[in-house]
Amino acid sequence: MIRLADPRKRLRLAGIALVVVFTVFAGRLVQLQLLDSHALASEAGANQYVPVVLSAERGSITSSDGTVLATTVDAYDITADPTLFTPAATHVPDAPEQAAALLAPILGVPQEKIAGLLHLNPKNPKSRYALLAPRQTPEAKNRIADLRADLAKQADSKACRGQRQLLGKPVEKGGRTAVDAACANTLAGVVWSPGKRRVYPAGDLAGNLVGFVNAEGTGTGGLELQYQKDLAGVDGRSTYASVGGRIVPGSGGGMQAPVPGTDLRLTVDKDIQWAAQRAITDQVANAGAEKGYVVVQDVKTGRVLAMATSPGLDPNKLASARPEQLGNAAVQDAYEPGSTAKLMTMAAVLDTGTASWDTHVTVPNTLQRSDRVFHDDVDHETWYLTLAGVLAKSSNIGTIEAAEHLGKDQAAANKVLGGYLQKFGIGQPTGLGFPGETRGILAKPEDWKGSQQYTIPFGQGLSVNALQATSVFSTIANGGVRVAPGLVMGTTGPDGRYTPTPPGAQTRVVSEATAKTLTEMLESVVTDEQGTGTKAAIPGYRVAGKTGTANRVDPKTGRYSGYTASFIGFAPADQPRVTVSCVIQDPVNGHFGGQLCGPVFKQVMEFALKTLRVAPSGSEAPNLPVDWKP
Repeated sequence: MIRLADPRKRLRLAGIALVVVFTVFAGRLVQLQLLDSHALASEAGANQYVPVVLSAERGSITSSDGTVLATTVDAYDITADPTLFTPAATHVPDAPEQAAALLAPILGVPQEKIAGLLHLNPKNPKSRYALLAPRQTPEAKNRIADLRADLAKQADSKACRGQRQLLGKPVEKGGRTAVDAACANTLAGVVWSPGKRRVYPAGDLAGNLVGFVNAEGTGTGGLELQYQKDLAGVDGRSTYASVGGRIVPGSGGGMQAPVPGTDLRLTVDKDIQWAAQRAITDQVANAGAEKGYVVVQDVKTGRVLAMATSPGLDPNKLASARPEQLGNAAVQDAYEPGSTAKLMTMAAVLDTGTASWDTHVTVPNTLQRSDRVFHDDVDHETWYLTLAGVLAKSSNIGTIEAAEHLGKDQAAANKVLGGYLQKFGIGQPTGLGFPGETRGILAKPEDWKGSQQYTIPFGQGLSVNALQATSVFSTIANGGVRVAPGLVMGTTGPDGRYTPTPPGAQTRVVSEATAKTLTEMLESVVTDEQGTGTKAAIPGYRVAGKTGTANRVDPKTGRYSGYTASFIGFAPADQPRVTVSCVIQDPVNGHFGGQLCGPVFKQVMEFALKTLRVAPSGSEAPNLPVDWKP
């Protein structure tokens, strides 16, 4: 008989093995349930719930009538998987080139560049991502989608399937059949991902003012930068449970909706802005100048109706813009204003009672002061002018003589004049808060030394930006009250509620009587045959203005080189409504302000008056006498 082995030994071994296994399991359970439970729960939650940022819609920027200057639209990043364009994947040896030929006209990217991106990168042959063109329009995406669908349909046609069966495998490297080419979907590896992009429907209209955003959609220039926080809104957040890259239904999660950005409505009138840009662009070209700017301001409200610069900027074409186009020179450039600043000197003389418009001033051909001999723009015999004539003929010498009487000595006169310059806003921020805005340069009166104390009265030795200079004339046009300039008419918040911007702060600078007299004196600049601003005259409207021709400080060398030509004025002089300033830097073909900027002023002012439907003047200019006989 065969004796069976004793099973007890095997049972003992099996029991011991089971005890060891259960002991290990129990120890692991104790570790997971007691020792590591909190850490594992946190890790599981972190891995399970995926956070997603919900981008806020950026606010738009519009002109005063609601015309969109900047907005955000749907966009798509067009990408591709280079591994799907190899001969092995497509059965076509030149699939990248074929795909590039189809995509280049749609994306506006050179065909060679697209083909290069579709080829495998030798340094990273496993890379499955190539960005062909960022932030493309829905139209471009749809064209690619339709084209890809057509190719897929063609490749899946009965004819292609049948011919593939007959042909078998694709031809060897170095050749391909026409059937293979026609039946290959060379766009199968092209995909797109949704996003947003900033667009500027009006192109270069107010482009230097509106500014631009960077690749991430953050404001980096102009009003886009200044109001970045308001325009950007607040991003939202969403979380969802995910396992293996798939959403787990009913697993909870949460969402915080994004808050859209605030919309800005500017004070800019799109039609006046267009006229200003066209006028200054043409004149800068005609004069062979480096740059120029025009500012149009409502004299009652201080609102900026136009701010144009040349060369301009189209934010849609930021990549091709030159560095000098990226800023807003009308508030960022500091320049010596020249004779347009004489208005402030005359304001001080009249407002303090030092002289009146008909005070007789004897103006020699030259005048020695400090270490310098001063001249007017033209050589002349001794002029016998009224104070109005000094302004009309833009006499530097006459202005110096008038300013000297502001105090008992030169130091006292400097202090009085300096005080008025400050009240007019010279050397101080305009209040716009525009990025990169210059406050200009105005030394303290006690620091005016040597010839500087005689050049400042006629506009050399101090500097301003174009908006500051415009505001000086608007102050006189507004009866002597300065209104802080504004660019934003109001805002529309995420709740859809429109909030108008409060009116600008008002400061009385000179008396109403002084402002009225100055206005009549400025009219003589335009109406008198001896005036320097006759080219600014507008039929049917009384115009008050002043020319400026200043030696220009070259910002590259810090030395005088070339000229700054300007004209600033307002109309109708009897009931002022609009101020227009024109400044042209470093012109080659001519340099006098009346010749270069007078016509620009006339063109822009005429357009503005018609656009705003301002009635013609109801009276004649007073034509104050400019000279007297000894």
